[in-house]
Amino acid sequence: MPQDNTVQSVERAFKILEELATEKEGLGVTELASRIGLHKSTVHRMLTTLLSLGYVEQNTSSEKYRLGMKILFLAEAILDRMDIRREAHDLLEELSSKANEAVHLVVPDGFHAVYIDKLDSNKTIRMFSQIGRTVPLHASAVGKAILAFADKEFVEEAIKQGLTKFTKNTITNPKELLKHLEIVRKQGFAIDDEENEEGIRCIAAPVFDYTGKVIGAISISGPTVSMTHEKVERLSKDVIDCANKISQRMGWQPNR
Repeated sequence: MPQDNTVQSVERAFKILEELATEKEGLGVTELASRIGLHKSTVHRMLTTLLSLGYVEQNTSSEKYRLGMKILFLAEAILDRMDIRREAHDLLEELSSKANEAVHLVVPDGFHAVYIDKLDSNKTIRMFSQIGRTVPLHASAVGKAILAFADKEFVEEAIKQGLTKFTKNTITNPKELLKHLEIVRKQGFAIDDEENEEGIRCIAAPVFDYTGKVIGAISISGPTVSMTHEKVERLSKDVIDCANKISQRMGWQPNR
């Protein structure tokens, strides 16, 4: 097979996997082909190969395709090599028990932040967030905690990507965002006050490595009915302390 066709096949396979990742219940061949702009026969052929390899599975009754369990093998291999996740988990458990809200750990991924660990609260309400999902840097507490301590050049590039409006509270003005990030730097934590998702409030603090570079952030998130402004203020010290402990495990020295 010519090299160009091989590369094209690989690209198409990943397009299919990425699209399936967005639908928990799976997708039929026709809808999947429409979404990624390929002919049904091409998609069906790719799915047959992915099915035989175990990377997708098919519901026999609905005939829809969804991601297969073998994907977990790849995902776990990536997560296992991420020292920050291993070093942070027990500290996140402590923070979760104190806050009784969802707790997250993220790392930057381009101009987004990706969840690599999550602990739900024991409440019946569950956060929409999940491991592997990304959030925008400018419209999330974890993202703003990262931006506030990132290099100036990176922040400028992030702003150039565009400040998409998600809710009426999203900061979309570059100057306003820069002023906001100054406040985050001074206080050591960031707040997402229904800026990414209506009805959800979060507080986050940055995590640093041994060089002092920001490598991630942790957050406490919950519905506004329980994550009141008073509770956010009360939890600010806890989230900073937890983030600092994780940073120290990663070799960070605060007075360096």
